[in-house]
Amino acid sequence: MVLYPTFGGSGVVGTELGKALAAKGHEVHFITYSQPVRLGSFRENIFYHEVAVSDYPLFDFQPYETELASKMVDVVKYEKLDVLHVHYAIPHASAAFMATQILKSQGINIPFVTTLHGTDITLVGRDPSFEPVITFCINQSDAVTAVSESLKASTYEHFQITREIHVVPNFIVPSEENSEFSKHMRNKYACEGERIVCHVSNFRKVKRVEDVLLVFAQVNKEIPSKLIFVGDGPERYHCERLCRELDLCDKVIFLGKVRDTAHVLEIADVFLLPSETESFGLAALEAMAVGVPVISSNTGGIPEVNVHGFSGYLSNVGDVDDMAKNMISLLQPDQLPTFKKNAKERSRVFDLEKILPMYEKIYTDLIKNQESKIKN
Repeated sequence: MVLYPTFGGSGVVGTELGKALAAKGHEVHFITYSQPVRLGSFRENIFYHEVAVSDYPLFDFQPYETELASKMVDVVKYEKLDVLHVHYAIPHASAAFMATQILKSQGINIPFVTTLHGTDITLVGRDPSFEPVITFCINQSDAVTAVSESLKASTYEHFQITREIHVVPNFIVPSEENSEFSKHMRNKYACEGERIVCHVSNFRKVKRVEDVLLVFAQVNKEIPSKLIFVGDGPERYHCERLCRELDLCDKVIFLGKVRDTAHVLEIADVFLLPSETESFGLAALEAMAVGVPVISSNTGGIPEVNVHGFSGYLSNVGDVDDMAKNMISLLQPDQLPTFKKNAKERSRVFDLEKILPMYEKIYTDLIKNQESKIKN
């Protein structure tokens, strides 16, 4: 598993996938520049290889991609890996291609899978300085997956891709709920009779975090409530400033980065995701998994996760009035219990036990194909 070890969706999915594979008896090796935040403690069949980034005065920018490719070569050779799986095209797919070519020159053939997660295609990848490399490396991958039908379509639309792209959606990992702890924490953040609205993101412009406040401001006029922000990023300052302008500071809590967001989501009544675009909407799925319905924009892969009128509501990007209207309706005492139940039911479509075999089949097919080539 080659991935970014941070809180981002690709890192979370790659890490949880590796942990699930290890639990089934597969030997999994993580290759990245620091230990993935979701990797956790010592567990069976999991190994971590750190890419040491050299600090040479010659370089203004350290050559991480080259050092990553070298580490991949080393791990494949000495750990005798069967498959490389890289998450996020930039720079992991190009590093994987370089590594496999080096290995091939040494008589070692290993297939690599590239999983496209979102902004590597929809945002960064469209930059002319990246596009030729991304197109080439996707086409050179032995298998390509995307986390939603929307992302698959976007990839074909904006890149000259000649390979088949398999849609393997993101998934949820069931966690044990502690009702007593949740009740205690809810009482810390909200008074009796107040609703809790939650938003989790990296506070980039694409997340439209200021819309979260604009929606909440309307809702709070009708229904006593609190808003909990989880995460941090470049737009947080603007969000805090708007919070003061709207005179909502006593109603809004900024928690910052939280390693395990499930515990925060468990105390929420509704999750708000007004993004400009989302390749999938993993944060929304994680909310639904603990019975929290979703108010969201209808962009990208979100409609593949959040079903309008069932697990929550969808609105056009930027339509804060419609989002507020939908949230007020959903939070009514005769509506909320049904939406909570439906959200949890919908999340089970993306249960890890249903998604994991899809990846295992891709690995198995690649290994069989590789063995067939060697025999011939």
